[in-house]
Amino acid sequence: MNLRRLKTVARKEFLHVLRDPRSLMMGIGIPMLLLFLFGYALTLDVDRVALAVWDQAGTAGSRELISRFAGSRYFDLRLSVDNYREIERAIDRREALIALIIPVDFDRRLSQGGTAAVQAIVDGSDPNTATIALGYAEATTATYSRDVVLKRIGRSGGITPLSEAGSSEADGGGKVLPALELRPRFWFNADMASRNFIFPGLIAVVMMIMAAILTSLSMSREWETGTMEQLVATPLSGSELILGKLAPYFCIGMLDLVLCMVVGRFVFDIPLRGSLVLLVPLAVLFLFGALSFGMLISIIAKNQLLASQLAIVTTVLPAFLLSGFIFPIENMPLPIQTVTRIITARYFVYILRGVYLKDVGLEILWPEALFLAAFGIIVMTVAVRKFKKKIG
Repeated sequence: MNLRRLKTVARKEFLHVLRDPRSLMMGIGIPMLLLFLFGYALTLDVDRVALAVWDQAGTAGSRELISRFAGSRYFDLRLSVDNYREIERAIDRREALIALIIPVDFDRRLSQGGTAAVQAIVDGSDPNTATIALGYAEATTATYSRDVVLKRIGRSGGITPLSEAGSSEADGGGKVLPALELRPRFWFNADMASRNFIFPGLIAVVMMIMAAILTSLSMSREWETGTMEQLVATPLSGSELILGKLAPYFCIGMLDLVLCMVVGRFVFDIPLRGSLVLLVPLAVLFLFGALSFGMLISIIAKNQLLASQLAIVTTVLPAFLLSGFIFPIENMPLPIQTVTRIITARYFVYILRGVYLKDVGLEILWPEALFLAAFGIIVMTVAVRKFKKKIG
């Protein structure tokens, strides 16, 4: 091996890399981006669970129980409600993950030495998060129950072993009864099947990958193969050319949607509780935005390799990591949560889960639909303006 020739080739390649800032950016920027994304966004912790409370008792005892939840780092008391309809609406809007319902006779049962039953309604659409949140709630009620028992013992002057501190006094047969009983009830996914939660989100990821990857290559392929000159020579306007190129990918995207839904229903037995008439137009909005973004990448990059890399970094990775598909957005740091607000897959994942699992309507989903429509229009407008029918 001739070191002089090797040095010459290496110097030439260094110069090539340094003269191509886009490659340099991809080589340094993407690892840094992945590092921050995986470091901040990938968390399985469940903190600050959104909590709603329906305090039917309104007593000092019930307020103390609520304060135990509000003071815990695991719960975030978001709102107080007065009926089941408000609870349903709060869970539909994701304003609450768990709702605590304290009965009217809460204090009376405790003062009589009995067991007070507190109902916990949990949004079961995400089984993993719901199970963890319920565990937190059970631990908090157990602590409160233990304190109630200790007060009873103090008042009666009795002696109870510490191992029985979570229960009230024993009955005649030696059986102990809890001072507080938490009765959980899971809504929207009573079977707690994780497949019901994952599959709707998977539809959004599949459609995003298809739309971004395919359309990001459409224009750049024309530039690289030299066929763009022929298109530029035609009387087609920029918008006509772009929309014409998007048409086949739009049909493929809708076909993918239909196939996903059919496979979900008849292969994986995923129930569709909501309206298909509502879901299809919202899917069209999402697909239009995703295709427009892929087209914008293709117009800007003019290079298939660079376009595909940009599509993966700006659409596929965020769809996996920042859409709430796998990792709950609520558990991410606030700056990352802010970034997720511009990820269209986030809104479509929410729409799909809302329609599939909760049967929610447009009265709940209109903000997401409005964002998808605005995103598609803005990105398409930018793509049309960026495309110039010029060679060179």
